[in-house]
Formats: sequence, C-alpha cells, structure tokens
Amino acid sequence: MTTYRRGTPADTRTCFDIFEVTVDDLGRRTGSVANSTAGDPNAFDLRRPLFDHLAETADAWWIAEDESSGRAIGYARSILRDGVRELTEFFVLPDAQAGGVGRELLARAFSAEGARHRAIVATTDTRAIARYLKTGLEAQLPLVGWEGVPRDEPLDTDLVREPIDPAGPPLDALATIDRRILGFRRDEEHRWLAGQRPGWLYRRQDAVVGYAYHPTRPLWGGPYAALEAADLPVLIADGEAAASAAGHPTVTFDLALTARPAIDHLLGRGFRVDPFLMLLFSDGPSELLDRYVLTSPPFFA
Repeated sequence: MTTYRRGTPADTRTCFDIFEVTVDDLGRRTGSVANSTAGDPNAFDLRRPLFDHLAETADAWWIAEDESSGRAIGYARSILRDGVRELTEFFVLPDAQAGGVGRELLARAFSAEGARHRAIVATTDTRAIARYLKTGLEAQLPLVGWEGVPRDEPLDTDLVREPIDPAGPPLDALATIDRRILGFRRDEEHRWLAGQRPGWLYRRQDAVVGYAYHPTRPLWGGPYAALEAADLPVLIADGEAAASAAGHPTVTFDLALTARPAIDHLLGRGFRVDPFLMLLFSDGPSELLDRYVLTSPPFFA
C-alpha cells in the first residue's frame, strides 16, 4: 500500500535521490542525456540551491511512500506565482511506476483549484505525457535545447545593458516583461536567479525591453526574455560571450521551435539540437514564447 504526505525541507535529499534515479532511467530509455549531473560526485551540492529554493517557495509538495518499508517512491511539487501554477517536479521510481502513484501525486500537487492557469515544462516520457493530458492541459509547443561552442562575438545593437543587482533586482521592471511574455509575475524566481547567475537588464531609450541571466555552467543558464523577438539574438549572443569568457566548452539555450530569429542566429553559428526534447503543457498564453529562452535546468519556465 502507498501512503502520501506533504514534503518538508528535511525531504530535500530524498527527493533529489528520486530525481536522479528517475531521470537517469529516462535517459536510458530515450537514448538522450537527461541528467546533466549524472555521475558527478558533487551533484547534490550543485543542485541543492535550486532544490532549496523550490522547497522554500513551493505551493504544493507531496511525497509517496511504500507503507510496508517506509521507502519514499515518488514525489511531485508545484509553485504558484501570480495565480499560475507550474509543476516543477514529478518523479516516481522506475520500479514503482504504472501502479497509480503518479495519478495520486498529480491530483495532490497540481490541482486546478486556486489557479487561473497551469503549466508544465515536460519531458517526452510517454507515461508522464498521458498523465499530463488527463489533467486537462494540452501540449502547446515543442521545446528543444540548442548546444554549441560559445563565441565571444556580441551583436551590434542599440540596446543598453545594465547589470542586475543581486541584492535588489528590479522586480517591477522584470515583472512587466514576464507578464507580457509569460502571462504572470514571478518575484520569487528573480530574487533567486539574481543571486545565482549574472543578470542583465536591457533598455532602449530608457524603456526596459529585456533581461538575461548568463550561464554559470555549460548547461545551466537563462532565462532570457525580449519584448521583441528580433532582439532575442542579441541577448543570446551576450550569453555566448559570457560563457566563452568563463571558459565553458559548450553552451545551451532551450527554446520553443517558434523562436525563429533566435533559431536562425543559433543555426548560423553552428549550434545543433540536443536530443533531449521537451513539451510545454499549458492552458495559458504561449504565443509570445518566440522571444524567450527557458531557465535551465528547466524545472520551471
């Protein structure tokens, strides 16, 4: 029999261990590299800031346990920002899948009640996709990672760059962009991101028109957002330059396949599609994601 309880910060390491096992299994089944810290002895320390952030700001967090052994066999967690609920994690150990555990976790952690919209940045795990469709959401867009060797070649632009103060990010300006592109404000994420990654605000004639968070690891960067899709390549090129200056051998940008100006820029610089594909499930707006690069690791948009 399976029991369910709410998660607490004391469960962070347990949830990380479930995440690692499950994502590694997904990578083997799909023939892709689903886990960027696989085999790294410091994996938990590297990912802990994100797991701690999610633990501190979660809306709903549920853990499934095998009653006879007390072993945790799965968990699901969501965040609620400005009325939008995002499913950040949904993992069930391989030997406990297909027994209804996932259904029960989703029902608890990803309810429609109290949310004006819901969204999931999902893997292409066929078992999970069926679950997501049963929540009433639809797959809106395919999302792909573009990986390449970063160049220190910023693009000519009339945009003015301004560093984001980690101690006091300009939340109202960032919210104006997020509400336009994503449809919701998310101060909690920007406070966390500003303390984790070099952030930049972009202005045109004193008006804030974009922001970017540069990568701290080859696969960990973003998000990037521009009010005009034509400006997104400028932000991406700046991210490349930052990665090059940091000595990263590669850099990755996760984009919706509708982001044509950004994709054309990356194709022109020799970037290739990473085989690990994702899908955006949402009942909210998605038409402006042609001017957005996802946060990576993609636990939330």
